[in-house]
Amino acid sequence: MARHRNSAPSYVLHKQSGRGRLGWTDSLGIRHQKLLPGPFGSPESLAAKARLELELATSPAGAPPNPETPTVAEVLVAYLDFAEQHYRDQEGNPTDEVRHLKATIRPLRELYGESLATEFGPLALKAVRQKFVEQKWCRKTVNARVERIRRIFKWAVAEELVPPSVHQALAAVSGLQRGRTPARESEPVGPVDDSMVDATLAHLNRHVRGLVEFQRLTGCRPGEACRVRRCDIDMSGSVWLYKPAYHKTAWKGKSRTVAIGPKGQELLKEFFTPGIEDFLFSPRRAVEEQIAARSASRKTPRYASHMKRNETKRVGAKRKRSPAERYNRIGYLRAIIRRAFTARVRSITDRKAEAGERRTNQ
Repeated sequence: MARHRNSAPSYVLHKQSGRGRLGWTDSLGIRHQKLLPGPFGSPESLAAKARLELELATSPAGAPPNPETPTVAEVLVAYLDFAEQHYRDQEGNPTDEVRHLKATIRPLRELYGESLATEFGPLALKAVRQKFVEQKWCRKTVNARVERIRRIFKWAVAEELVPPSVHQALAAVSGLQRGRTPARESEPVGPVDDSMVDATLAHLNRHVRGLVEFQRLTGCRPGEACRVRRCDIDMSGSVWLYKPAYHKTAWKGKSRTVAIGPKGQELLKEFFTPGIEDFLFSPRRAVEEQIAARSASRKTPRYASHMKRNETKRVGAKRKRSPAERYNRIGYLRAIIRRAFTARVRSITDRKAEAGERRTNQ
Protein backbone atom coordinates (compact mmCIF):
# COMPACT_ATOMS: atom_id res chain seq x y z
CA MET A 1 0.00 0.00 0.00
CA ALA A 2 1.31 3.44 -0.96
CA ARG A 3 2.43 5.68 1.89
CA HIS A 4 0.00 8.49 2.67
CA ARG A 5 1.58 11.85 1.82
CA ASN A 6 1.44 14.59 4.40
CA SER A 7 -0.47 17.61 3.02
CA ALA A 8 0.74 19.98 5.77
CA PRO A 9 3.34 22.54 4.54
CA SER A 10 6.93 21.66 5.47
CA TYR A 11 9.67 24.24 6.00
CA VAL A 12 13.13 22.86 5.16
CA LEU A 13 16.62 24.11 4.27
CA HIS A 14 17.53 24.36 0.61
CA LYS A 15 21.21 23.39 0.84
CA GLN A 16 22.33 24.78 -2.53
CA SER A 17 21.13 28.33 -1.78
CA GLY A 18 20.95 28.34 2.00
CA ARG A 19 17.38 29.65 1.79
CA GLY A 20 14.21 28.21 3.27
CA ARG A 21 11.93 26.10 1.12
CA LEU A 22 8.23 25.43 1.75
CA GLY A 23 6.67 22.28 0.32
CA TRP A 24 3.02 21.19 0.34
CA THR A 25 0.57 18.84 -1.43
CA ASP A 26 -2.68 20.26 -2.84
CA SER A 27 -6.10 18.57 -2.95
CA LEU A 28 -5.28 17.04 -6.34
CA GLY A 29 -2.28 15.21 -4.85
CA ILE A 30 0.24 17.43 -6.67
CA ARG A 31 3.39 18.32 -4.75
CA HIS A 32 4.52 21.97 -4.81
CA GLN A 33 7.71 23.65 -3.57
CA LYS A 34 8.69 27.31 -3.31
CA LEU A 35 11.93 29.01 -2.32
CA LEU A 36 11.49 31.80 0.22
CA PRO A 37 13.48 35.06 0.36
CA GLY A 38 16.30 35.52 2.86
CA PRO A 39 18.49 32.93 4.65
CA PHE A 40 16.89 29.87 6.23
CA GLY A 41 15.43 30.74 9.65
CA SER A 42 15.80 34.50 9.18
CA PRO A 43 12.92 36.88 10.07
CA GLU A 44 12.42 37.61 6.35
CA SER A 45 12.17 33.91 5.52
CA LEU A 46 9.83 33.14 8.44
CA ALA A 47 7.57 36.08 7.52
CA ALA A 48 7.32 34.82 3.93
CA LYS A 49 6.59 31.31 5.27
CA ALA A 50 3.76 32.65 7.48
CA ARG A 51 2.23 34.60 4.57
CA LEU A 52 2.31 31.58 2.26
CA GLU A 53 0.79 29.29 4.89
CA LEU A 54 -2.08 31.74 5.41
CA GLU A 55 -2.70 31.91 1.66
CA LEU A 56 -2.77 28.12 1.46
CA ALA A 57 -5.11 27.87 4.45
CA THR A 58 -7.63 30.26 2.86
CA SER A 59 -7.60 28.43 -0.47
CA PRO A 60 -10.17 25.57 -0.37
CA ALA A 61 -8.32 23.80 -3.16
CA GLY A 62 -4.99 23.93 -1.37
CA ALA A 63 -3.55 25.47 -4.51
CA PRO A 64 -0.44 27.65 -4.68
CA PRO A 65 -0.95 31.41 -4.95
CA ASN A 66 0.77 31.51 -8.36
CA PRO A 67 0.12 28.05 -9.81
CA GLU A 68 1.05 26.82 -13.22
CA THR A 69 -1.90 26.93 -15.61
CA PRO A 70 -4.31 24.15 -14.56
CA THR A 71 -6.58 22.20 -16.85
CA VAL A 72 -10.36 22.58 -16.80
CA ALA A 73 -10.63 19.19 -15.09
CA GLU A 74 -8.29 20.31 -12.29
CA VAL A 75 -10.35 23.46 -11.74
CA LEU A 76 -13.55 21.39 -11.64
CA VAL A 77 -12.12 18.92 -9.11
CA ALA A 78 -10.90 21.76 -6.89
CA TYR A 79 -14.25 23.57 -7.06
CA LEU A 80 -16.22 20.39 -6.33
CA ASP A 81 -14.10 19.82 -3.20
CA PHE A 82 -14.99 23.35 -2.12
CA ALA A 83 -18.70 23.00 -3.01
CA GLU A 84 -19.16 19.75 -1.07
CA GLN A 85 -18.07 21.57 2.07
CA HIS A 86 -19.74 24.91 1.33
CA TYR A 87 -23.21 23.83 0.17
CA ARG A 88 -24.54 22.12 3.29
CA ASP A 89 -27.74 22.56 5.26
CA GLN A 90 -28.00 23.32 8.96
CA GLU A 91 -27.68 19.61 9.77
CA GLY A 92 -24.46 19.22 7.79
CA ASN A 93 -25.96 17.33 4.83
CA PRO A 94 -25.10 18.29 1.22
CA THR A 95 -27.80 20.43 -0.41
CA ASP A 96 -29.33 19.90 -3.86
CA GLU A 97 -26.83 22.41 -5.27
CA VAL A 98 -24.10 19.77 -5.11
CA ARG A 99 -26.23 17.41 -7.21
CA HIS A 100 -26.91 20.15 -9.76
CA LEU A 101 -23.22 21.01 -9.92
CA LYS A 102 -22.25 17.41 -10.68
CA ALA A 103 -24.81 17.27 -13.48
CA THR A 104 -23.39 20.53 -14.87
CA ILE A 105 -19.77 19.48 -14.58
CA ARG A 106 -20.11 16.10 -16.32
CA PRO A 107 -20.63 17.38 -19.93
CA LEU A 108 -18.09 20.18 -19.37
CA ARG A 109 -15.44 17.68 -18.25
CA GLU A 110 -16.18 15.34 -21.18
CA LEU A 111 -15.76 18.12 -23.75
CA TYR A 112 -12.98 20.28 -22.28
CA GLY A 113 -11.51 18.42 -19.31
CA GLU A 114 -8.04 18.15 -20.85
CA SER A 115 -7.96 21.75 -22.13
CA LEU A 116 -6.14 24.49 -20.27
CA ALA A 117 -8.46 26.54 -18.08
CA THR A 118 -7.06 29.78 -19.54
CA GLU A 119 -8.17 28.65 -23.02
CA PHE A 120 -11.80 28.10 -22.00
CA GLY A 121 -13.58 31.04 -23.61
CA PRO A 122 -17.01 32.14 -24.83
CA LEU A 123 -17.08 29.79 -27.83
CA ALA A 124 -16.26 26.82 -25.59
CA LEU A 125 -19.01 27.86 -23.18
CA LYS A 126 -21.48 28.05 -26.07
CA ALA A 127 -20.44 24.57 -27.18
CA VAL A 128 -21.14 23.22 -23.69
CA ARG A 129 -24.46 25.07 -23.72
CA GLN A 130 -25.36 23.38 -27.03
CA LYS A 131 -24.56 20.04 -25.40
CA PHE A 132 -27.09 20.90 -22.69
CA VAL A 133 -29.70 21.71 -25.35
CA GLU A 134 -29.06 18.39 -27.13
CA GLN A 135 -29.70 16.59 -23.86
CA LYS A 136 -33.28 17.97 -24.02
CA TRP A 137 -32.89 20.19 -20.96
CA CYS A 138 -35.34 23.07 -20.88
CA ARG A 139 -34.23 26.64 -21.54
CA LYS A 140 -34.32 27.74 -17.89
CA THR A 141 -32.26 24.73 -16.80
CA VAL A 142 -29.70 25.40 -19.55
CA ASN A 143 -29.34 29.04 -18.47
CA ALA A 144 -29.03 28.07 -14.81
CA ARG A 145 -26.28 25.55 -15.53
CA VAL A 146 -24.37 27.93 -17.77
CA GLU A 147 -24.46 30.39 -14.89
CA ARG A 148 -23.00 27.68 -12.63
CA ILE A 149 -20.08 27.28 -15.03
CA ARG A 150 -19.46 31.02 -14.85
CA ARG A 151 -19.60 30.79 -11.06
CA ILE A 152 -16.96 28.04 -11.11
CA PHE A 153 -14.54 30.19 -13.08
CA LYS A 154 -15.33 33.22 -10.93
CA TRP A 155 -14.31 31.14 -7.90
CA ALA A 156 -11.15 30.05 -9.78
CA VAL A 157 -10.27 33.72 -10.31
CA ALA A 158 -10.68 34.38 -6.58
CA GLU A 159 -8.36 31.46 -5.83
CA GLU A 160 -5.80 32.70 -8.41
CA LEU A 161 -6.16 29.54 -10.46
CA VAL A 162 -7.00 31.50 -13.64
CA PRO A 163 -6.59 35.18 -14.61
CA PRO A 164 -9.61 37.53 -14.28
CA SER A 165 -9.86 37.84 -18.07
CA VAL A 166 -11.22 34.27 -18.28
CA HIS A 167 -14.30 35.04 -16.19
CA GLN A 168 -14.78 38.44 -17.86
CA ALA A 169 -14.89 36.74 -21.27
CA LEU A 170 -17.41 34.12 -20.09
CA ALA A 171 -19.64 36.88 -18.67
CA ALA A 172 -20.14 38.15 -22.24
CA VAL A 173 -22.21 35.05 -23.13
CA SER A 174 -25.87 35.97 -22.67
CA GLY A 175 -28.58 33.51 -21.69
CA LEU A 176 -30.97 31.82 -24.10
CA GLN A 177 -34.10 33.88 -24.77
CA ARG A 178 -37.64 32.61 -25.01
CA GLY A 179 -38.74 31.96 -28.59
CA ARG A 180 -35.25 32.49 -30.02
CA THR A 181 -33.63 29.16 -29.26
CA PRO A 182 -34.19 25.48 -30.08
CA ALA A 183 -34.19 24.65 -26.36
CA ARG A 184 -37.61 23.52 -25.20
CA GLU A 185 -39.70 25.55 -22.78
CA SER A 186 -40.67 23.95 -19.48
CA GLU A 187 -44.30 23.43 -18.62
CA PRO A 188 -45.53 25.40 -15.60
CA VAL A 189 -45.75 23.32 -12.44
CA GLY A 190 -49.31 23.17 -11.18
CA PRO A 191 -51.04 21.51 -8.23
CA VAL A 192 -51.79 17.80 -8.28
CA ASP A 193 -55.45 17.01 -8.86
CA ASP A 194 -57.31 16.24 -5.62
CA SER A 195 -58.78 13.05 -7.06
CA MET A 196 -55.28 11.70 -7.74
CA VAL A 197 -54.13 12.61 -4.22
CA ASP A 198 -57.19 10.91 -2.69
CA ALA A 199 -56.59 7.78 -4.76
CA THR A 200 -52.95 7.65 -3.59
CA LEU A 201 -53.71 8.22 0.10
CA ALA A 202 -55.43 4.85 0.39
CA HIS A 203 -52.14 3.07 -0.38
CA LEU A 204 -49.88 5.00 2.03
CA ASN A 205 -49.01 4.14 5.61
CA ARG A 206 -50.38 6.29 8.41
CA HIS A 207 -47.33 8.53 8.76
CA VAL A 208 -46.83 9.26 5.04
CA ARG A 209 -50.56 9.84 4.70
CA GLY A 210 -50.33 12.28 7.61
CA LEU A 211 -47.52 14.16 5.85
CA VAL A 212 -49.61 14.54 2.69
CA GLU A 213 -52.68 15.69 4.60
CA PHE A 214 -50.62 18.13 6.70
CA GLN A 215 -49.25 19.73 3.53
CA ARG A 216 -52.73 19.99 2.03
CA LEU A 217 -54.07 21.72 5.12
CA THR A 218 -51.17 24.14 5.72
CA GLY A 219 -49.42 24.62 2.36
CA CYS A 220 -45.99 24.07 3.93
CA ARG A 221 -43.00 22.68 2.07
CA PRO A 222 -42.16 18.93 2.21
CA GLY A 223 -39.00 19.49 4.29
CA GLU A 224 -40.94 21.59 6.80
CA ALA A 225 -43.64 18.92 7.14
CA CYS A 226 -41.03 16.21 7.72
CA ARG A 227 -39.44 18.17 10.60
CA VAL A 228 -42.57 19.12 12.56
CA ARG A 229 -42.29 18.57 16.33
CA ARG A 230 -44.45 19.63 19.26
CA CYS A 231 -41.66 21.79 20.70
CA ASP A 232 -41.67 23.87 17.49
CA ILE A 233 -45.42 24.64 17.66
CA ASP A 234 -46.94 27.52 19.59
CA MET A 235 -50.29 26.16 20.84
CA SER A 236 -51.28 29.15 22.96
CA GLY A 237 -53.84 30.53 20.47
CA SER A 238 -56.81 29.19 18.55
CA VAL A 239 -54.52 28.96 15.52
CA TRP A 240 -51.30 27.08 16.17
CA LEU A 241 -48.07 28.57 14.83
CA TYR A 242 -45.38 26.19 13.63
CA LYS A 243 -41.91 27.73 13.37
CA PRO A 244 -39.55 25.20 11.74
CA ALA A 245 -35.96 25.34 12.93
CA TYR A 246 -34.74 24.60 9.39
CA HIS A 247 -36.35 25.84 6.21
CA LYS A 248 -35.50 26.81 2.65
CA THR A 249 -34.71 30.49 3.26
CA ALA A 250 -33.06 30.15 6.68
CA TRP A 251 -29.63 30.81 5.12
CA LYS A 252 -30.89 34.28 4.15
CA GLY A 253 -31.70 35.05 7.79
CA LYS A 254 -35.47 34.89 7.18
CA SER A 255 -37.98 33.43 9.63
CA ARG A 256 -40.77 31.05 8.70
CA THR A 257 -44.16 30.58 10.36
CA VAL A 258 -46.81 28.03 9.28
CA ALA A 259 -50.37 28.58 10.53
CA ILE A 260 -52.21 25.40 11.60
CA GLY A 261 -56.00 25.58 11.77
CA PRO A 262 -58.50 23.29 13.57
CA LYS A 263 -58.33 20.49 10.97
CA GLY A 264 -54.54 20.49 11.03
CA GLN A 265 -54.55 20.49 14.81
CA GLU A 266 -56.79 17.41 14.94
CA LEU A 267 -54.51 15.70 12.45
CA LEU A 268 -51.34 16.39 14.46
CA LYS A 269 -52.91 15.25 17.74
CA GLU A 270 -53.13 11.74 16.29
CA PHE A 271 -49.32 11.66 16.08
CA PHE A 272 -48.45 13.20 19.46
CA THR A 273 -45.99 11.21 21.60
CA PRO A 274 -44.87 11.70 25.23
CA GLY A 275 -41.65 13.34 24.05
CA ILE A 276 -42.20 16.89 22.81
CA GLU A 277 -38.97 16.75 20.77
CA ASP A 278 -40.05 13.63 18.85
CA PHE A 279 -40.73 14.07 15.16
CA LEU A 280 -44.45 13.53 14.65
CA PHE A 281 -44.07 11.71 11.34
CA SER A 282 -41.47 8.99 11.91
CA PRO A 283 -40.36 6.07 9.68
CA ARG A 284 -39.25 4.17 12.79
CA ARG A 285 -42.70 4.33 14.38
CA ALA A 286 -44.31 3.57 11.02
CA VAL A 287 -42.32 0.31 10.81
CA GLU A 288 -43.14 -0.55 14.41
CA GLU A 289 -46.85 0.01 13.76
CA GLN A 290 -46.69 -2.11 10.62
CA ILE A 291 -45.03 -4.97 12.51
CA ALA A 292 -47.57 -4.68 15.35
CA ALA A 293 -50.51 -4.72 12.91
CA ARG A 294 -49.09 -7.73 11.11
CA SER A 295 -48.62 -9.52 14.42
CA ALA A 296 -52.17 -8.70 15.53
CA SER A 297 -53.66 -10.09 12.32
CA ARG A 298 -51.62 -13.28 12.52
CA LYS A 299 -53.75 -16.40 12.07
CA THR A 300 -51.16 -19.12 12.74
CA PRO A 301 -50.93 -20.01 16.44
CA ARG A 302 -47.73 -18.94 18.16
CA TYR A 303 -46.21 -22.34 18.82
CA ALA A 304 -43.28 -22.23 21.23
CA SER A 305 -40.97 -24.03 18.83
CA HIS A 306 -41.94 -21.68 16.03
CA MET A 307 -41.33 -18.54 18.10
CA LYS A 308 -37.97 -19.87 19.30
CA ARG A 309 -36.93 -20.49 15.71
CA ASN A 310 -38.08 -17.01 14.69
CA GLU A 311 -35.73 -15.43 17.26
CA THR A 312 -32.75 -16.74 15.31
CA LYS A 313 -34.20 -15.59 11.97
CA ARG A 314 -35.49 -12.18 13.02
CA VAL A 315 -35.08 -9.81 10.09
CA GLY A 316 -34.92 -6.71 12.27
CA ALA A 317 -31.82 -7.99 14.05
CA LYS A 318 -30.04 -8.33 10.70
CA ARG A 319 -31.12 -4.97 9.33
CA LYS A 320 -28.10 -3.08 8.01
CA ARG A 321 -29.69 0.30 8.61
CA SER A 322 -32.41 1.03 11.14
CA PRO A 323 -35.36 3.23 10.11
CA ALA A 324 -34.73 6.92 10.65
CA GLU A 325 -36.45 9.04 13.27
CA ARG A 326 -37.90 11.35 10.64
CA TYR A 327 -38.54 11.44 6.91
CA ASN A 328 -36.44 13.60 4.65
CA ARG A 329 -37.66 15.08 1.40
CA ILE A 330 -36.23 12.30 -0.78
CA GLY A 331 -37.48 9.50 1.49
CA TYR A 332 -40.92 11.10 1.58
CA LEU A 333 -41.01 11.26 -2.23
CA ARG A 334 -39.76 7.70 -2.57
CA ALA A 335 -42.40 6.37 -0.18
CA ILE A 336 -45.19 7.93 -2.24
CA ILE A 337 -43.79 6.84 -5.60
CA ARG A 338 -43.28 3.25 -4.50
CA ARG A 339 -46.77 2.94 -3.06
CA ALA A 340 -48.39 4.67 -6.04
CA PHE A 341 -46.44 2.48 -8.48
CA THR A 342 -47.36 -0.69 -6.59
CA ALA A 343 -51.02 0.32 -6.54
CA ARG A 344 -50.90 1.08 -10.28
CA VAL A 345 -49.35 -2.32 -11.07
CA ARG A 346 -51.95 -4.09 -8.94
CA SER A 347 -54.76 -2.20 -10.64
CA ILE A 348 -53.49 -3.16 -14.10
CA THR A 349 -53.02 -6.78 -12.99
CA ASP A 350 -56.55 -6.93 -11.55
CA ARG A 351 -58.06 -5.49 -14.73
CA LYS A 352 -56.21 -8.02 -16.86
CA ALA A 353 -57.37 -10.84 -14.59
CA GLU A 354 -60.98 -9.65 -14.82
CA ALA A 355 -60.74 -9.42 -18.61
CA GLY A 356 -59.34 -12.93 -18.72
CA GLU A 357 -62.20 -14.26 -16.58
CA ARG A 358 -64.76 -12.60 -18.85
CA ARG A 359 -63.23 -14.18 -21.96
CA THR A 360 -63.18 -17.54 -20.24
CA ASN A 361 -66.84 -17.26 -19.22
CA GLN A 362 -67.83 -16.31 -22.75
